[in-house]
Amino acid sequence: MLEELLEDIAQKNGLREVNTNLKLIAGIGAIILCLISGSFIPPLFIAILLGGAVIYLARVDMKTYAELFILPLMFAFMSIAGIILIRGGTEIFWQWEGIEGFAVSITRESINEGFLVFCRVLGGISALCFLSLTTPMTDIFNAFRQFRIPDEVIDLMMIIYRTIFILMDQVIQIYHAQVMRLGYSRYRESIRSFALLCGAAFIASWDAGDDLVRAMDARCYSGKFAAFGESRPAEPVQVFVVVSFLALSSAVVIISGSVTLI
Repeated sequence: MLEELLEDIAQKNGLREVNTNLKLIAGIGAIILCLISGSFIPPLFIAILLGGAVIYLARVDMKTYAELFILPLMFAFMSIAGIILIRGGTEIFWQWEGIEGFAVSITRESINEGFLVFCRVLGGISALCFLSLTTPMTDIFNAFRQFRIPDEVIDLMMIIYRTIFILMDQVIQIYHAQVMRLGYSRYRESIRSFALLCGAAFIASWDAGDDLVRAMDARCYSGKFAAFGESRPAEPVQVFVVVSFLALSSAVVIISGSVTLI
């Protein structure tokens, strides 16, 4: 499973021993800078730096890192296509008015805005991948407790995170069983098998939730899960690197201003 692979990478990567709070500050700070940038240059700059850190410092396989971008970028391309066709503008490159009252066009402004959104998405995905590939979720939960986030919110996130793995495991087991029984050999059988898969996965997840409640009651659950993440001290070199990264990225945001693609 890809989820298990990502968790394994987070446990064994080259940045595993770096202070969790510093990695969170770097990742969240990078996302904020991508969102406030008025030019496409800062998000690309952040994506390159974080990608280099994941590949060369964390020693994550480049192919695995690239595969994480496939699905988010597919959704991004569809959104950007809509922005480019509907945004409008003054300098028109192409226009189509096939339906009365509805027209689509490609303008200089729409291309610039679409490319800016794409770069922001790329920078944001790079920041999220940096966090997910270098920091185990148990360490993130522990850091949230240090940030004084309410225990109820953290417990809910822990339950959701656990349930995701349970649901994925159930879906994969049921799918493999259906494939062994030629459940996807024909089109009609594929539709029927997929419907049964959805129903069986829902029932299995419901049963897993009941099992979790009974297990919590058996362990005298009092409204707060135990946190098993490790807290590591922030070394001066690590602090310097994170501060330098955010300062340099902020400088690029300020210097680039509102530079556009065309």
